[in-house]
Amino acid sequence: MTLTIPLVLLLAVVVVMLLRFKAVGAGAAVVVALFGFYLAGTDASDTVNQLVTAVTGALADAGR
Repeated sequence: MTLTIPLVLLLAVVVVMLLRFKAVGAGAAVVVALFGFYLAGTDASDTVNQLVTAVTGALADAGR
């Protein structure tokens, strides 16, 4: 059985947990989220997408 979780949902859960356990402040979480939106509009977005795809593919293959 394969369970598929969107990466955005997983990252949102991580941010919520970090905020809940006060490992990061709300201001820092907002700044990082805004940085992500601005980064998505640059030429680096293709590289980031390829890197995330490669890492998630490697993790999926390691589980087999």
